[in-house]
Amino acid sequence: MIEWINDISGMHEVASQHGNVGNHMLALVHWFMLILFVGWSIFLGVILWKFRRKKTPRANYHGMTSHFSTHVEIGVVIVEVVLLLGFAFPLWAKRSDKNARPVGDEVVNLRAVGEQYRWTFHYAGADKNVGMTSHERISGANPVGLVAEDPNAADDFVSVNELKVPVGRPVVIQVTSKDVIHGLAIIPMFSQQDAIPGSEIPMWFVPEKEGEWNIVCAQLCGAGHAQMVAYVEAVSSEEFDEWYAAQTPLLPKN
Repeated sequence: MIEWINDISGMHEVASQHGNVGNHMLALVHWFMLILFVGWSIFLGVILWKFRRKKTPRANYHGMTSHFSTHVEIGVVIVEVVLLLGFAFPLWAKRSDKNARPVGDEVVNLRAVGEQYRWTFHYAGADKNVGMTSHERISGANPVGLVAEDPNAADDFVSVNELKVPVGRPVVIQVTSKDVIHGLAIIPMFSQQDAIPGSEIPMWFVPEKEGEWNIVCAQLCGAGHAQMVAYVEAVSSEEFDEWYAAQTPLLPKN
């Protein structure tokens, strides 16, 4: 019920399990901001009416003698601290804790490699292990720099600007970049991570709804930033497995 304020304000739909917690926190923030807006608007209206020129033609240079506004401001600070420490920090800590990251056969492991101006999604393949990469191996035929000598790289495959994920199974993405800083923002999954050259930073989520949505770059990455559009498609686990098995490995077999 409390989240209806998100709906009328145009918030994106939620398509991941942990997204409901984030959506609830945003609803609390929106309610808080609405109360502040209404309250301060009423306060401003009262002040404008009470101290209008017709009633008080001579200026009063002493200002307000009441501490009402001070008390309200302290209350606002307390509520903001509660929202930050009670909701935002614990949620962030849980998402960033490496011990909370899902593992197992059901996990879909992949990398997201940003560049001007596209996303290349590098899937682990049938062995569930992402192959070793090196920036020195990057080429037109090998856009993620897979190291052919690594056995784990033999069945890896890539998908350009199309991220396919299964509903009900954890998805762990190692996010990186080839050139400048990008930002992988999958809004309906309530997941976003900067793509920094030379670093691989994990993000993870569990899709709970089938559908297709845009992926946007959350960092201004150059003149073509607006055209850096990709898509995420959440499908049933069975459909995902069929699609996964039908993909062609990036590296040719010897």
